[in-house]
Amino acid sequence: MSGAITKFAVTSMVMWMDPVAIMYGFIYHIFPGVGQLSASAQTMASGFLAVISVNLVISFYIYMAMKEAPHQEPQPDPTFLANAKASINQPTSYQVSDDSHGKGKVE
Repeated sequence: MSGAITKFAVTSMVMWMDPVAIMYGFIYHIFPGVGQLSASAQTMASGFLAVISVNLVISFYIYMAMKEAPHQEPQPDPTFLANAKASINQPTSYQVSDDSHGKGKVE
């Protein structure tokens, strides 16, 4: 269980940090050749790459979830199972209860 939570937390952080890093890189001309683009082209390119990066992170998370080994089948509680079998094997006796409302309930 903690492995799934860790994967989710890491994926969520990367999903937030990647687009911010891409936008930062475009604004401060960290990526080579970005300074030659117009302001609108920089905005379009950075937005497009940010969206692509989020989609790649989501795709990777889905891939990791699908690759996970399935867990074993859930097993019933042995005490509950023993009590259930014992109650099935007990002979039942029908009793007519004293019903003050007159509905004739049979137990």
